[in-house]
Amino acid sequence: MKYCLQVVTLVLASVGVCRADGLPTLRVFPAKVELNGQGDRLSVVVQEVDAQGLTKDVTAAAKFQLADAGVATLTDGRLAPGKDGTTKLVVEHGKLKAEAEVVVKNAAKSRAVSFRLDVMPVFMKHGCNNGSCHGAARGKDGFMLSLFGYDPAGDYYRLTRAIVGRRVDLASPEKSLLLEKTTNAVPHTGGKLFDTNHDDYKTLLGWLKAGAPDDGTDTPVPVGIELLPPKVVFPGTNATQKTVVLAKYSDGAVRDVTRLALYLTNNDAVAGIDKDGVAKANGRGGAFVFARFSKFTVGSEVLVLPTDDKFVWPKTPEKNYVDTLVFDKLKKLHMAPSELCSDEAFLRRVSLDLIGLPPTREEFEKFLADKAPDKRAKLIDTLIERPEFVDMWTMKWGELLRIRAANNNPQYGRDAKAMYTYAAWVKEQIAANRPLNEFVADLIAGTGSNFKQPTANLYTSAERLTPEKTAEDIAQVFLGTRIQCAQCHNHPFDRWTLDDYYGFSAFFAGVNLKRGVEGREVIVTNNNSANTVAHPVDGRRMKPKFLGGDVPEVEGQDPRKALATWLTSPDNAAFSKTMANMIWSHFFGRGITDPVDDVRISNPPSNKELLDELGTKLTAYKFDMKKLVKDICNSRTYQLSVTTNPTNELDSAYFSHAYVRRLRAEVLLDSITRITGTEDRFPLSPPGTRAVQIHTGEVSNYFLTTFGRAPRETPCSCEVSKAANLSQALHLVNGDTLTNKIAQSKVIADLVTKKAKPEDVIEELYIRAFSRKPNGDETKRLLDIVNKEIGNPDRVKELVAMRAGLDPTLARQQERLQKLKEDAKKLTGKDLAVAEKQIKNLGETVATTQKQYETAAAVTLYGDILWSLFNSTEFTFNH
Repeated sequence: MKYCLQVVTLVLASVGVCRADGLPTLRVFPAKVELNGQGDRLSVVVQEVDAQGLTKDVTAAAKFQLADAGVATLTDGRLAPGKDGTTKLVVEHGKLKAEAEVVVKNAAKSRAVSFRLDVMPVFMKHGCNNGSCHGAARGKDGFMLSLFGYDPAGDYYRLTRAIVGRRVDLASPEKSLLLEKTTNAVPHTGGKLFDTNHDDYKTLLGWLKAGAPDDGTDTPVPVGIELLPPKVVFPGTNATQKTVVLAKYSDGAVRDVTRLALYLTNNDAVAGIDKDGVAKANGRGGAFVFARFSKFTVGSEVLVLPTDDKFVWPKTPEKNYVDTLVFDKLKKLHMAPSELCSDEAFLRRVSLDLIGLPPTREEFEKFLADKAPDKRAKLIDTLIERPEFVDMWTMKWGELLRIRAANNNPQYGRDAKAMYTYAAWVKEQIAANRPLNEFVADLIAGTGSNFKQPTANLYTSAERLTPEKTAEDIAQVFLGTRIQCAQCHNHPFDRWTLDDYYGFSAFFAGVNLKRGVEGREVIVTNNNSANTVAHPVDGRRMKPKFLGGDVPEVEGQDPRKALATWLTSPDNAAFSKTMANMIWSHFFGRGITDPVDDVRISNPPSNKELLDELGTKLTAYKFDMKKLVKDICNSRTYQLSVTTNPTNELDSAYFSHAYVRRLRAEVLLDSITRITGTEDRFPLSPPGTRAVQIHTGEVSNYFLTTFGRAPRETPCSCEVSKAANLSQALHLVNGDTLTNKIAQSKVIADLVTKKAKPEDVIEELYIRAFSRKPNGDETKRLLDIVNKEIGNPDRVKELVAMRAGLDPTLARQQERLQKLKEDAKKLTGKDLAVAEKQIKNLGETVATTQKQYETAAAVTLYGDILWSLFNSTEFTFNH
């Protein structure tokens, strides 16, 4: 990887991206060509860059000339050695000229075909060792290869020794089953892979004719690859760009492996790449195309801009470094940012994001009445110090750390007491704004009783955590990396190998769990003499090794302490960027690298410079999370409107506008509860506990489960679901949550009882639900309904009669009143006086009941309006 970065830097420095004078330039890739051996070949790609930075593949149209044609020859864009020496390749296109150095060594020598360097790449290129073919766990059609070639020695044995004479025929190489299958001369489930005149056929045949030898121990191995050009900027769709892939080997040699590499893209809607490495523009935006060879994957950025683009960057204020870096990226993409969001939208957005609750009517009026230019910054400062902010991040960390009672296993499960201890400790750390690196370091080194030492609970769960599973979880949560693939084979789209996986797992090999004397207490210890794990392929004992780093000296020590120091060190950019990206994603609904816990070469950040700077800032702030949160929320980027413009309407990754985000389950329920003035009851929690405050993952209810609350069974960010579905819509429409909340609410009844004007009631409901006042059309439409239903005396009588049909109280009172009046006609004197008093009192009761029915009708109507607001996307989404 280090090599790749060095070469990219060298190439950019030597050929440049665009001349300082703004004139077009010509770039040749590679800038230096090295040919080593008689059969070596290397492709050349020529790219023209215009004054605006747009690129064009001019390889086919360019003119090539070698200063010394004896040193090398050029045929169909591929250089071949002639004799040892150095020369220059001069390339011209129109009036532009560029040069590349060509170095030839060992021109008269031919290199023997290597099993690992030549044969295995053929298997990889044609999918022979992938999971759906011979790389499957049990192979295919009686033959097995290691998945993606992680075990070359095993592959060689199975191919040449497992059934002697079956797959290779050294007496008649052309009759070898290996070749007859690939050409489909013998029926092959995978079909025909190539003809007999194909280069890959010749490679396999050459190896067989040489006796199908295995490689010696001194055989060089790939140490890195490079994909050129490193950046492409297409002027419109359908444009193409040839690429070249170079592999550097441990002996210093560089080979063109373009035809042997595998290719993929992370966004085919923007840019694709075919099996020959030709990238194509498919639609506006940004993407990365990747090449994979051996165990390495590298990418090149591709930007696709509109044809005949007349883009002009608007004058847009920048609040801080976040805006500078976001806007720099948008300028390259020719995307204009949206306008600033309104005060109402900002108030709701930042309140839901920081404290998980919508603002109250009082908070709404206070904020809108404030004319200070820094009122948004002051609001952020206020919200970030509220206890609800602590609750929000305690919940998020509870999900990452899988805080839930897991007492179904009597040996190493986590009791409810331990769970509460764990959750309380996490909340204390968040409340104290403890530096994230210290917080995490304590967790990784957790030891002792899980009742008395909360951090020990990191190593307890429903199922016993193996060293391998613990390593996977630690890497995913704190380094944002999913290394699970490397448990069985080298990661197909990242740099992690089996050695990396088992070296990292070894940090947890000595972790032991045993029951304490107090009930379900678990004691976590470490056996300092058991800090190795077995490699599954060759049985080697793997010592602890930092992921992507060195092997520390931890003999006779608890290696987790060394891991905690290394992982949370200010020098570990992977940790700081992972934490920063996790924080960023909370406020934008997606990470700069997304998902936040799937950082890999084939999933690059949408804005590398921004992610790097956020990580750097977090480190400079000594891992003070609140400072980074303030930077993010105070940025203009965070405060942009959801309303798009023609240039950014398709953007979903570069933060040119605010993204509409469905409220997470807990925040949605808490918002409904606050607006209706009701309270919730959850198991193991006191009345009035908010959904955000639920300590454990196994406690939920139908609403929370339906809307995607995380059960906290894995550390995966995917456990929290914000995707809308039919079940959610049906529950909001027909479920008992909204029905009961509205029925129990006294908010509307208080307004009606106080004889609030219909327009005032409507305004109150809008402010509570949407943090804004209704516009003229909304007010008019709802007033029409209100006046039709409860503003019309005849309709009111109908509503009262309808309610009377459901509740016989009024009918009974009226019946009794009528009887008293009939009986009074027969009375005189004192008896009549008593009857008249009874008639008066009962008449007042009837009037009161009728008024209650009228009020109930109004409350029901306004409740229906609130129900409709709750069912709108404006309420269920943050925007």
